[in-house]
Amino acid sequence: MPIELEKLLAYPIPVVRQTLTRQQTALYALSVGLGTDPLDERQLAYVDFRRDLRAMPSLALVLGHPGFWLGDPCSGVDPSCVVHGEQRITLHAALPVEGEVIGETRIVGVVDKGPGQGALLYTEKQVRDAASGQMLASTLSTTFLRGGGGFGGDSTPLFDTHRLPDSEPDFRVDLPTRAEQALYYRLNGDDNPLHADPAAARAAGFSRPILHGLCTFGTVCHALLSTLGDYQASRLRGMALRFCAPVLPGETIRSEIWRDGSFRAWVVERDVLVVSNGLATFAASDN
Repeated sequence: MPIELEKLLAYPIPVVRQTLTRQQTALYALSVGLGTDPLDERQLAYVDFRRDLRAMPSLALVLGHPGFWLGDPCSGVDPSCVVHGEQRITLHAALPVEGEVIGETRIVGVVDKGPGQGALLYTEKQVRDAASGQMLASTLSTTFLRGGGGFGGDSTPLFDTHRLPDSEPDFRVDLPTRAEQALYYRLNGDDNPLHADPAAARAAGFSRPILHGLCTFGTVCHALLSTLGDYQASRLRGMALRFCAPVLPGETIRSEIWRDGSFRAWVVERDVLVVSNGLATFAASDN
């Protein structure tokens, strides 16, 4: 059924003040697959909180996260129809490994795909340092609301997607996920039951709980950082992608990457495209 637009636009998305610890920064990196090679010093720099720790750029996605607020009936949305469609991040400054941050999320657009079709919900989150007010990162999410169209809204998407090159990719990186990885990733604050509860997954049309789209994002970010960024987090300035299909925990994500920052990703076991139209922007050197 169509979304209740007035309720959705009026929903008070909570402003989140978060105290970030070094352990949480390391947990995030572990939850998206870093540390699988205990001899790789470059990966250990993101997961060993007792050394000169670095924050994964995609950590911005969970900083100041308001939680699964669309699961509240007052949002005017059926939570079983919520699917993550697209995700963008822009890094404005180096992310801290500890300290206090503030995340403010707001709705920036709702697109009507028509009666009996879906709706697109665009939300922006700004993450700032609590002490100085400095902007650290901004994120833009597109959420597909299945069957939510027909409420009489605008039908024009907010932005175009990146077109991939016609040439063969320059790099292919295979990164395995773990059977329990969604359960680890939930500890970052995204507690949508779709990723843990078999009954909730079946109600949404899936045979089993699926991996968070943002966990897939983090895994692909790892692949990009290893190939184009030499594991230097501050070189990644932005990253955008479209989700095509879910990953099942335990499957292998193969990222195909071009030197210009274009990318896509597949599930190896099922030969299914899970990420498309990707583009990452890197600085020439770490500074």
